[in-house]
Amino acid sequence: MPRRGLVAGPDFEYFQRRYFTPAEVAQHNHPEDLWVSYLGNVYDLTPLAQEYKGDLLLKPIVEVAGQDISHWFDPDTRDIRKHIDPLTGSLRYRTPWGRFLHVPPQLPRSDWANDFGKPWWQGSRYEVGRLSAKTRNIRIINTLTSQEHTLEVGALESMWEILHRYLLYNAHAASYTWKYEGKNLNMDYTLEENGIQDEEEEFDYLNMDSTLYTPAVLLYFSDDLTEL
Repeated sequence: MPRRGLVAGPDFEYFQRRYFTPAEVAQHNHPEDLWVSYLGNVYDLTPLAQEYKGDLLLKPIVEVAGQDISHWFDPDTRDIRKHIDPLTGSLRYRTPWGRFLHVPPQLPRSDWANDFGKPWWQGSRYEVGRLSAKTRNIRIINTLTSQEHTLEVGALESMWEILHRYLLYNAHAASYTWKYEGKNLNMDYTLEENGIQDEEEEFDYLNMDSTLYTPAVLLYFSDDLTEL
Protein backbone atom coordinates (compact mmCIF):
# COMPACT_ATOMS: atom_id res chain seq x y z
CA MET A 1 0.00 0.00 0.00
CA PRO A 2 1.51 3.40 -0.95
CA ARG A 3 2.12 5.85 1.87
CA ARG A 4 1.75 9.62 2.21
CA GLY A 5 3.61 10.81 5.29
CA LEU A 6 2.34 8.69 8.18
CA VAL A 7 -0.82 7.59 6.37
CA ALA A 8 -1.13 4.47 4.22
CA GLY A 9 -3.54 4.56 1.31
CA PRO A 10 -3.98 5.25 -2.40
CA ASP A 11 -2.64 8.38 -4.09
CA PHE A 12 -5.80 10.46 -4.34
CA GLU A 13 -4.28 12.70 -6.99
CA TYR A 14 -4.81 9.81 -9.42
CA PHE A 15 -7.59 7.99 -7.58
CA GLN A 16 -10.72 7.23 -9.59
CA ARG A 17 -13.97 6.10 -8.05
CA ARG A 18 -15.66 3.07 -9.56
CA TYR A 19 -19.26 3.93 -8.68
CA PHE A 20 -21.60 6.89 -9.13
CA THR A 21 -25.10 7.26 -7.70
CA PRO A 22 -28.12 8.19 -9.85
CA ALA A 23 -28.26 11.52 -7.98
CA GLU A 24 -24.69 12.29 -9.05
CA VAL A 25 -25.42 11.45 -12.68
CA ALA A 26 -28.49 13.70 -12.55
CA GLN A 27 -26.30 16.70 -11.73
CA HIS A 28 -24.65 16.50 -15.17
CA ASN A 29 -27.72 17.55 -17.12
CA HIS A 30 -26.78 20.12 -19.77
CA PRO A 31 -24.78 20.12 -23.05
CA GLU A 32 -21.64 21.54 -21.43
CA ASP A 33 -21.67 18.77 -18.81
CA LEU A 34 -23.64 15.83 -20.14
CA TRP A 35 -23.69 12.43 -18.45
CA VAL A 36 -26.04 9.50 -18.98
CA SER A 37 -26.19 5.97 -17.63
CA TYR A 38 -27.26 2.78 -19.34
CA LEU A 39 -26.97 -0.94 -18.69
CA GLY A 40 -25.21 -0.38 -15.38
CA ASN A 41 -22.49 2.01 -16.55
CA VAL A 42 -22.06 5.80 -16.48
CA TYR A 43 -20.89 7.77 -19.52
CA ASP A 44 -19.64 11.32 -19.95
CA LEU A 45 -20.96 12.43 -23.35
CA THR A 46 -19.74 16.01 -22.98
CA PRO A 47 -17.02 15.56 -25.67
CA LEU A 48 -19.65 14.13 -28.03
CA ALA A 49 -21.97 17.08 -27.37
CA GLN A 50 -19.17 19.54 -28.02
CA GLU A 51 -18.14 17.80 -31.24
CA TYR A 52 -21.68 17.90 -32.64
CA LYS A 53 -22.77 21.20 -31.11
CA GLY A 54 -25.70 22.65 -33.07
CA ASP A 55 -26.54 19.35 -34.78
CA LEU A 56 -30.26 18.55 -34.62
CA LEU A 57 -29.44 14.87 -34.10
CA LEU A 58 -27.91 15.80 -30.74
CA LYS A 59 -31.28 17.01 -29.39
CA PRO A 60 -32.68 13.61 -28.24
CA ILE A 61 -29.45 13.02 -26.29
CA VAL A 62 -29.47 16.46 -24.66
CA GLU A 63 -33.08 15.89 -23.61
CA VAL A 64 -32.06 12.86 -21.51
CA ALA A 65 -28.93 14.42 -19.99
CA GLY A 66 -28.44 13.21 -16.43
CA GLN A 67 -30.86 10.30 -16.86
CA ASP A 68 -30.70 6.53 -17.22
CA ILE A 69 -31.44 5.47 -20.81
CA SER A 70 -31.21 1.69 -20.43
CA HIS A 71 -34.63 1.41 -22.09
CA TRP A 72 -32.98 2.51 -25.35
CA PHE A 73 -30.90 -0.67 -25.42
CA ASP A 74 -31.25 -4.40 -25.85
CA PRO A 75 -29.53 -5.83 -22.74
CA ASP A 76 -28.47 -8.98 -24.61
CA THR A 77 -26.72 -7.26 -27.53
CA ARG A 78 -25.95 -3.96 -25.70
CA ASP A 79 -27.00 -2.27 -28.93
CA ILE A 80 -29.90 0.11 -29.59
CA ARG A 81 -33.18 -1.80 -29.74
CA LYS A 82 -34.31 -2.72 -33.25
CA HIS A 83 -37.63 -3.32 -35.01
CA ILE A 84 -38.97 -4.05 -38.46
CA ASP A 85 -39.47 -0.72 -40.20
CA PRO A 86 -43.06 -0.64 -41.60
CA LEU A 87 -41.97 1.58 -44.51
CA THR A 88 -38.98 -0.42 -45.75
CA GLY A 89 -39.63 -3.84 -44.19
CA SER A 90 -36.03 -3.95 -42.99
CA LEU A 91 -34.55 -4.28 -39.52
CA ARG A 92 -33.67 -0.82 -38.20
CA TYR A 93 -32.92 0.94 -34.95
CA ARG A 94 -36.02 1.80 -32.94
CA THR A 95 -35.96 5.50 -31.98
CA PRO A 96 -39.48 6.65 -31.04
CA TRP A 97 -37.96 9.69 -29.29
CA GLY A 98 -36.39 10.79 -32.61
CA ARG A 99 -33.32 9.75 -34.60
CA PHE A 100 -30.09 10.73 -32.89
CA LEU A 101 -26.36 10.85 -33.61
CA HIS A 102 -24.87 7.87 -35.49
CA VAL A 103 -28.26 6.29 -36.23
CA PRO A 104 -28.69 5.84 -40.02
CA PRO A 105 -31.67 7.57 -41.68
CA GLN A 106 -34.75 5.56 -42.58
CA LEU A 107 -34.06 5.92 -46.31
CA PRO A 108 -30.79 6.55 -48.22
CA ARG A 109 -29.69 10.19 -48.12
CA SER A 110 -26.83 12.00 -49.79
CA ASP A 111 -25.97 13.95 -46.65
CA TRP A 112 -25.53 10.85 -44.46
CA ALA A 113 -21.88 10.27 -43.60
CA ASN A 114 -20.87 7.12 -41.74
CA ASP A 115 -17.17 7.95 -41.40
CA PHE A 116 -17.43 8.44 -37.64
CA GLY A 117 -16.13 4.94 -36.84
CA LYS A 118 -17.93 3.20 -34.00
CA PRO A 119 -21.26 4.69 -32.83
CA TRP A 120 -20.97 6.60 -29.56
CA TRP A 121 -22.76 3.89 -27.58
CA GLN A 122 -20.28 1.16 -28.56
CA GLY A 123 -17.00 0.76 -26.71
CA SER A 124 -15.79 2.40 -23.50
CA ARG A 125 -14.32 5.71 -24.69
CA TYR A 126 -16.96 7.74 -22.81
CA GLU A 127 -17.28 5.45 -19.79
CA VAL A 128 -16.42 7.00 -16.42
CA GLY A 129 -17.61 4.30 -14.01
CA ARG A 130 -20.45 2.09 -12.91
CA LEU A 131 -23.92 3.08 -11.73
CA SER A 132 -24.68 2.16 -8.13
CA ALA A 133 -27.66 -0.17 -8.32
CA LYS A 134 -28.28 0.35 -4.60
CA THR A 135 -27.34 3.30 -2.43
CA ARG A 136 -27.41 3.89 1.31
CA ASN A 137 -26.75 6.72 3.75
CA ILE A 138 -23.89 6.86 6.22
CA ARG A 139 -23.10 9.46 8.87
CA ILE A 140 -19.46 10.50 9.27
CA ILE A 141 -18.58 12.22 12.55
CA ASN A 142 -15.27 13.99 13.09
CA THR A 143 -14.56 13.48 16.79
CA LEU A 144 -11.93 16.26 16.72
CA THR A 145 -14.29 19.00 15.53
CA SER A 146 -17.68 17.35 16.29
CA GLN A 147 -18.74 18.01 12.68
CA GLU A 148 -21.17 15.53 11.19
CA HIS A 149 -22.05 14.88 7.55
CA THR A 150 -24.45 12.40 5.97
CA LEU A 151 -23.35 10.96 2.63
CA GLU A 152 -25.26 8.92 0.08
CA VAL A 153 -22.89 6.18 -1.09
CA GLY A 154 -23.05 3.11 -3.29
CA ALA A 155 -23.51 -0.16 -1.43
CA LEU A 156 -20.50 -1.67 -3.23
CA GLU A 157 -18.12 1.24 -2.66
CA SER A 158 -15.00 0.61 -0.60
CA MET A 159 -14.20 2.78 2.39
CA TRP A 160 -11.47 4.45 0.31
CA GLU A 161 -14.13 5.51 -2.20
CA ILE A 162 -16.32 6.83 0.62
CA LEU A 163 -13.30 8.70 2.00
CA HIS A 164 -12.79 10.21 -1.45
CA ARG A 165 -16.36 11.55 -1.32
CA TYR A 166 -15.73 12.95 2.16
CA LEU A 167 -12.68 14.96 1.03
CA LEU A 168 -15.13 17.67 -0.01
CA TYR A 169 -15.78 18.31 3.69
CA ASN A 170 -12.36 17.48 5.13
CA ALA A 171 -9.19 17.65 3.01
CA HIS A 172 -7.30 15.80 5.77
CA ALA A 173 -9.75 12.87 5.87
CA ALA A 174 -6.98 10.30 5.32
CA SER A 175 -5.18 11.61 8.41
CA TYR A 176 -7.90 10.08 10.60
CA THR A 177 -8.53 6.57 11.84
CA TRP A 178 -11.99 5.45 10.73
CA LYS A 179 -13.91 3.40 13.28
CA TYR A 180 -17.33 1.84 13.78
CA GLU A 181 -18.44 0.74 17.25
CA GLY A 182 -14.85 1.05 18.47
CA LYS A 183 -13.28 -1.11 15.77
CA ASN A 184 -10.93 0.11 13.06
CA LEU A 185 -12.46 -0.19 9.59
CA ASN A 186 -10.74 -2.03 6.77
CA MET A 187 -10.60 0.69 4.14
CA ASP A 188 -10.44 -1.86 1.30
CA TYR A 189 -13.81 -3.31 2.38
CA THR A 190 -17.35 -2.06 1.82
CA LEU A 191 -19.57 -0.89 4.68
CA GLU A 192 -21.33 -4.26 4.72
CA GLU A 193 -18.03 -6.16 4.73
CA ASN A 194 -17.00 -4.05 7.72
CA GLY A 195 -20.11 -5.20 9.58
CA ILE A 196 -22.13 -2.02 9.01
CA GLN A 197 -25.44 -3.48 7.92
CA ASP A 198 -27.99 -1.62 5.79
CA GLU A 199 -31.23 -1.95 7.73
CA GLU A 200 -33.22 0.70 5.86
CA GLU A 201 -35.66 -1.82 4.35
CA GLU A 202 -36.35 -3.34 7.75
CA PHE A 203 -37.10 0.07 9.23
CA ASP A 204 -39.41 0.85 6.31
CA TYR A 205 -41.21 -2.47 6.86
CA LEU A 206 -41.74 -1.51 10.49
CA ASN A 207 -42.95 1.99 9.46
CA MET A 208 -40.01 3.54 11.29
CA ASP A 209 -38.07 6.55 10.05
CA SER A 210 -34.76 5.02 8.89
CA THR A 211 -33.07 8.44 8.80
CA LEU A 212 -33.15 8.45 12.60
CA TYR A 213 -31.05 5.27 12.67
CA THR A 214 -28.39 5.97 10.03
CA PRO A 215 -25.14 4.22 11.08
CA ALA A 216 -22.30 6.51 12.14
CA VAL A 217 -18.60 6.14 11.35
CA LEU A 218 -16.34 7.97 13.82
CA LEU A 219 -13.12 9.66 12.71
CA TYR A 220 -10.21 9.94 15.16
CA PHE A 221 -7.35 12.26 14.31
CA SER A 222 -4.04 10.45 13.72
CA ASP A 223 -1.58 13.36 14.13
CA ASP A 224 -0.71 13.69 10.45
CA LEU A 225 -1.80 16.70 8.40
CA THR A 226 -1.54 14.98 5.04
CA GLU A 227 -3.75 16.96 2.67
CA LEU A 228 -5.18 15.07 -0.29
